[in-house]
Amino acid sequence: MRRRFRAGRPLAIVLGCALTLLAASCGGSAGSGDDAKIELTVATFNEFGYEDLYDEYMAEHPNIRIVERHAETVDAHIKNLDANLASGSGMADIEAMEIGWIYKYLARGDQFVDLRDYGANDLKDRWLDWKVAGATTQDGRIIGYGTDIGPEAICYRRDLFAKAGLPTDRVEVAKLFADWPSYFATGRKFKAKVPGSAFYDSAVLTWEAMRNQLIQAYYSNQDRFLGSENKQLKNVWDQVVQGSADGLSARLPAWSEAWNKAFRTDAFATMACPGWLLGVIQSNAGNYGKGKWDVADVFPDGGGNWGGSYLTVPKQSPQAAEAARLAAWLTAPEQQVKVFKKVGSFPSTLDAYDDPQVKSQVNAYFNNAPVGQIFVNRARAVILKQHKGPREGEINQVFSAALAKVDDRKQSSADAWRKALDDAEKAANTRSSG
Repeated sequence: MRRRFRAGRPLAIVLGCALTLLAASCGGSAGSGDDAKIELTVATFNEFGYEDLYDEYMAEHPNIRIVERHAETVDAHIKNLDANLASGSGMADIEAMEIGWIYKYLARGDQFVDLRDYGANDLKDRWLDWKVAGATTQDGRIIGYGTDIGPEAICYRRDLFAKAGLPTDRVEVAKLFADWPSYFATGRKFKAKVPGSAFYDSAVLTWEAMRNQLIQAYYSNQDRFLGSENKQLKNVWDQVVQGSADGLSARLPAWSEAWNKAFRTDAFATMACPGWLLGVIQSNAGNYGKGKWDVADVFPDGGGNWGGSYLTVPKQSPQAAEAARLAAWLTAPEQQVKVFKKVGSFPSTLDAYDDPQVKSQVNAYFNNAPVGQIFVNRARAVILKQHKGPREGEINQVFSAALAKVDDRKQSSADAWRKALDDAEKAANTRSSG
């Protein structure tokens, strides 16, 4: 799932839901006889766009009542989830999980329903392979159905590229960014011509895009923290640090007020850009950015993903079969297209990519970019083979915070790297709660 904003308007990424009835006698009930209702609770966060789908599902299944437990932030949702998981009670029938932290729950997959018991093997071809893999435990259990994803392209400022003497046509721009070395090289050319603007917004977000493409970043496939063993991770660090030294970063902490305001200036010219971020750019830049921003159908070194969620069914649910059915229905291609139209969450199901409502979408704000087809292409280009361990989120926060200090010129690269390794080692060895 995303961060705090949604495409179309501030948002994030989503999940959650409920399910179908099996028989009026199954699950919890309110009432008796023909009036019996199966109540399914769905715990979500941010903006999921499921309200209309709940109504549609309940209309088709009169004995089902869906109740959403909505948390305003991801952190609040995780806090509730962890507390209920630890206590052994209180979890919703369906719990939404963001891609950035589902990994710690994969390590506790025995506390969630294996959806293969409810037909997941027959459904898994709905989704991109890497989306299914993201909710599959090492022993093969599938604990989540995929909702949206965040395939990444490169957003860029046409006017600033023109000022730097660079191509402005999105097809030509795409040729500049075949890999990360060419991205940074173009940035140095840009900076030489337009010294008053940075090339990208943040070292941390650039690190995030690059790190997420590695086959191994923080963990081995056996959930062992790699630390200084991983020379590829250090190579990514060094490239991003050099970019900061060369003035390519605007040094803007993502989601900060300074970052929000920078979109209404010429502070930076490019950014790694999942589909949902278009709404963030438009919201922040307003009339100032209309027609100046564009989207190139490219991402350095192939493909990348930032965002997305899953719907899981905890074993605490007394009506797992009904919850699993609803989760399957909410994440079906037809429903993903409806959510895409409503809030801009990009589908993770293959059939949705052939739907004209998805692939034919054009965004007038971004110079009439054919964003539907661009992000369909970007989604198909993603190959996420990276294994992420149970403390992935905490470890990534450690490295991101360390890199931010380097970007902000508050600490040397060598000192920040050493401290990040030490702090990450401690985080990796901390026992998970619950």
